Amino acid sequence: MTSPLPAGLRERKKAKTRLAIREQAIRLFEEQGYAATTVDQIAEAAEVSPSTFFRYFPTKEDVILTDDYDPLIVEAIKAQPPGVSPVKALLNGMKSVFLQFSAEEWESERRRQRIYQAVPELRARVMNQTVMAVDMLAAALAERDGGSADDLSYRVVAGAIVGVVVAITPPGSANGFGPEDLGQLEEALNILEANFRLR
Repeated sequence: MTSPLPAGLRERKKAKTRLAIREQAIRLFEEQGYAATTVDQIAEAAEVSPSTFFRYFPTKEDVILTDDYDPLIVEAIKAQPPGVSPVKALLNGMKSVFLQFSAEEWESERRRQRIYQAVPELRARVMNQTVMAVDMLAAALAERDGGSADDLSYRVVAGAIVGVVVAITPPGSANGFGPEDLGQLEEALNILEANFRLR
């Protein structure tokens, strides 16, 4: 059955519900620990049913590990003009998203990062996601150029870029990635571009 709500209002309600679930989950993880917190507790705190929780997040892990900003960064990369180098396309894409963050959004992101850095099983899955980030960036860069994501050159560039990001904020670092790291990230990516022929 189609919802009677206009599409825009439906999307806003879904975004609000998703945010409420994540905020309550983070609060409970901070208060009583990740392992001790159940999906039922999160759903009750967010005033949704467990089935609604699973419509937004397939597992409890995904509340913390799903990065809502990746799709925005990918679109921003693909929107960069063809003459912009792969490194600059990524940097411009990230800045266009991160510079729009409010102080509250940065704080929520920091809290999310602190939780997954403190929980060994989450930290291990983050490393797997790092590998997936290479696929994501290679595909975005290839699409921008009208090339193939299987082209080794895109995967090498994407891998180098992900390596720089990990070097700036390695897994397990106390504070995660924050607004004060944007300058260092830009400096590191400029070093990468200056020392390797990427185009």
